Amino acid sequence: MPTRVKRASAHRAAKSSGVPSLGSLPEWNLADLYAGLDDPRIKRDLDRGAAESLAFERDYKGKLATLADAPKAGAALAEAIKRYEALDDLLGRLTSYAGLVHAGDTADPARGKFYADVQERVTAVSTHLLFFTLELNRLDDAKLEVAMQHDLLAHYRPWIEDIRREKPYQLEDRIERLFHEKSVTGYSAWTRLFDETIAGLRFKVGPKVLAIEPTLNLLQDPRGATRKAAAQALAKTFGEHLRSFALITNVLAKDKEISDRWRGFADVADARHLSNRVEPEVVQALVQAVRVAYPRLSHRYYALKASWFGKKRLPHWDRNAIAAIFGENAPSAGTRHRRPCSRPMAHSRRRWRRSRNASSRTIGSTRRYDQASRPARSRIRPSLRRIPTCCSTTKADRAMS
Repeated sequence: MPTRVKRASAHRAAKSSGVPSLGSLPEWNLADLYAGLDDPRIKRDLDRGAAESLAFERDYKGKLATLADAPKAGAALAEAIKRYEALDDLLGRLTSYAGLVHAGDTADPARGKFYADVQERVTAVSTHLLFFTLELNRLDDAKLEVAMQHDLLAHYRPWIEDIRREKPYQLEDRIERLFHEKSVTGYSAWTRLFDETIAGLRFKVGPKVLAIEPTLNLLQDPRGATRKAAAQALAKTFGEHLRSFALITNVLAKDKEISDRWRGFADVADARHLSNRVEPEVVQALVQAVRVAYPRLSHRYYALKASWFGKKRLPHWDRNAIAAIFGENAPSAGTRHRRPCSRPMAHSRRRWRRSRNASSRTIGSTRRYDQASRPARSRIRPSLRRIPTCCSTTKADRAMS
């Protein structure tokens, strides 16, 4: 990244937050991809991708079925996939670099323009490659299976099988192309608007005006008053932009509903399950197991944490507090000694150590528990069993946990 860009970013961040400038801050080293926004290889690779995608479309569009019928179908299809793979890697390199640069400072107009320009060019180039997977999925299963007996094509079997999972949901070529081209002005644009809106928000916490990351960091501050002020600042600023966030969410939800309806997905999560290559039943079983465990895990955890603070209910700004369990005057970073923790916390630790030492023995590096000598559950953690689930914050908090 050019030094002037890094310095400008650091200066702008310091000026907006009201804190002294820290100079050039560390950034991702993306030199393995490109040297900077003005690297001439970026334009070279974009031009190369455009030329090679046109050549690929000319060589293979409408011809995959013929290749599958040829005597050497396996070698011919493998060569086509190999060229497609090289183009996909080239375009992926460009989009990865643009995305990482933009994520490093979404408030920087230069990075935003660079990201949008690369995204637009890559979308236009990849339009000429869109036909390939669509035609590949139209090949007869038996013919494709015979072709995959060839060693060269067998190498790509996992990828081919993944692509063919999407066959029931693909549309006619012209509609697929329309969806692809409109993605730049559709969900991608709205997602970028959300990211840049979040990055541009400022939160007044006491005398300081902070960006979102340092404000969120204050939710782990050892001082309860600071955590509360940060949470209130977040709520206030988010509330002032509620209409924008609601519009973005509603547009994205409707955009997905349209896409799912056209493709034939029955459930709102079906497309995500397909993308993750996981069966819906597996996800549902996981969700159900987590929900059943709410009372004995997350509810008890938040109730115990509330007891450490001496409160019946845990305020939402204390959910991420860490050092605060040692008291409001917790030792600062770099302090070598540790302050005694609160009395309930110390009592629980002593009880846990006694039960562990009495019921376990170590063989090598593996600890085994003797079921006959292990104390009853009520003797190990009686305090946890007595904590009512109603002590957690709210139903919404329990759902989030």
